[in-house]
Amino acid sequence: MRRNDIRNVVIIAHVDHGKTTLVDCLLRQSGQFRDAELKGERILDSNDLERERGITILSKNIAIPYRDVKINLIDTPGHADFGGEVERVVQMADGALVLVDAAEGPMPQTRFVLEKALQAGVRPIVVVNKVDRPDGRPHEALDEALELLAELGGEDQLDNAAYVFASAKEGFATTDPETTSPNMQPLLDLLVDAVPGPEVETEAPLQMLVTTLDWSDYVGRIAIGRITAGAIRSGQNVMLYQKDQKRVAKVGGLFVFDKLGRTPAEQASAGDVIAIEGLENVEIGDTIANAEGGTALPRLSVDEPTLEMIFSVNTSPFLGREGKFVTTRQLKARLEKELERNVALRVRQVEGSDSYAVAGRGVLHLAVLIETMRREGYELSVGKPQVVYKEIDGIKHEPYEDLRVEVPTETMGPVMELVGLRRGTLDVMQQRGDFSLLSFKIPSRGLIGLRTKLLNATRGTAIIHHRFDSYQVVEGEVPRRGNGVLISMVSGKAMPFALFGLQDRSELFVAPGTEVYEGMIVGENARDNDMTVNPCREKKLTNMRASGSDENVILKPPRDMSLEAALEYIEDDELVEVTPENIRLRKAVLGEADRRRIKRAGKTAAAV
Repeated sequence: MRRNDIRNVVIIAHVDHGKTTLVDCLLRQSGQFRDAELKGERILDSNDLERERGITILSKNIAIPYRDVKINLIDTPGHADFGGEVERVVQMADGALVLVDAAEGPMPQTRFVLEKALQAGVRPIVVVNKVDRPDGRPHEALDEALELLAELGGEDQLDNAAYVFASAKEGFATTDPETTSPNMQPLLDLLVDAVPGPEVETEAPLQMLVTTLDWSDYVGRIAIGRITAGAIRSGQNVMLYQKDQKRVAKVGGLFVFDKLGRTPAEQASAGDVIAIEGLENVEIGDTIANAEGGTALPRLSVDEPTLEMIFSVNTSPFLGREGKFVTTRQLKARLEKELERNVALRVRQVEGSDSYAVAGRGVLHLAVLIETMRREGYELSVGKPQVVYKEIDGIKHEPYEDLRVEVPTETMGPVMELVGLRRGTLDVMQQRGDFSLLSFKIPSRGLIGLRTKLLNATRGTAIIHHRFDSYQVVEGEVPRRGNGVLISMVSGKAMPFALFGLQDRSELFVAPGTEVYEGMIVGENARDNDMTVNPCREKKLTNMRASGSDENVILKPPRDMSLEAALEYIEDDELVEVTPENIRLRKAVLGEADRRRIKRAGKTAAAV
């Protein structure tokens, strides 16, 4: 049977197509909140990192009542690197609200999330958002979305395809993009009428798959998921089926989602999305079932990671100055804690060392983890991102990605040259007004460091998106960084006099007064070789002065390196030192004499 008093809907789309803004609009028009409760924009992006970056990183659950129906909305990330969040929460939904930008149409991540939604058996509703854009082409965007639906195996959905046009920013939804409406009612009606209620077995034994974990300092882990069958009561004993064991546990607290938060409940039945407190060491993918006669559901499976970085403790001379957590034991505990909630992450200890290989979906996926850790007070060193290779039929394969670049037509040449140098092949080229839309297939290792080069080549006008496509046979080498670096040979404070002498042949990474140490990278050399320099040299003073002999020291501003830019910039023998207050680049081996000895030994070994 199906429940008609509830709708479970996941909102999926490409990054920046307006998911969180749409949820804001629905919350404001629901009439369930005071103005003080809905301050600002992107209300669900409550995480500091989400607000700073303007992207959704974690999926969130809210509930809106409409026409005596409770609509459970699940907001998901739109960035390909956080696809693991989408893959697991789509299991809780019966409908998917597929958001498409009226100008851009379906993008790489739209294809990825829609494919996952169709595999989970949910009913898609297409919402063409931003119809008020001057360059909008809503009917073409709708046609492209329906074509994509058919291409991904949703042909049976096309006969009665549900769709609506909307502007989340202006606060209206309509069936005709040429006319506006006063509110979002057409969309809410569509959610109630077109999305089926959850299919439930009320008389069957309890079954619920844990798809999300929350944390409370008072009660510990909180398991979130949708009840597939049966009912659950607060305080009852249940069987917890885990990866390698099963055990009896007691439901400490039971909550249902209501508006922006959760409210306590005495019981819940099949179809409800609930949160449970009191289950010790519960993990994502576990099944909560009847204590007697229950059975486990299939565990969650998500796509494998494609990129890996080596995490180790900070070993620089500035160790412990800024962070609270600096030991290997603390680093290990933090990574193990992250594995509980981040299902797309993999962690393994590097054999014969105290370092950990952390694998994820992309540079941004791992950079968000590193940024979170540094804000918590951790100090660590991170190595160059490396792709995860696979052996298929005895042949080495590497991940390939679908890269889409939208650029002004006059800057198309440098983009094609840069992508071609990194073994990218052009698939599709489309003209859209003054812009060209280029679609490439490129090895994942060719993407590392490419974004910065493309933005520089197009003067910041390129719009770049990529997603994992498939594993293919490894081909030749991808070009490395073209320039060497300036390496400090001393420890101390960087002086204006020394930096002034260096800036003519390099681009600096440090400002006057910055503390440096031996082996720290302080700039980029104009040539392709590394050079050791003394950035702490002061001008010698004498007691003689002459008119015109002193020149003004005018320094160019240093290059500001974000965490992602630093991770993509370094080479194999370099590290990014991450502390709560600073991001520094350094050589893995700090001493110049040690680096020369290793280089000589490498040459000798190669010759032998």
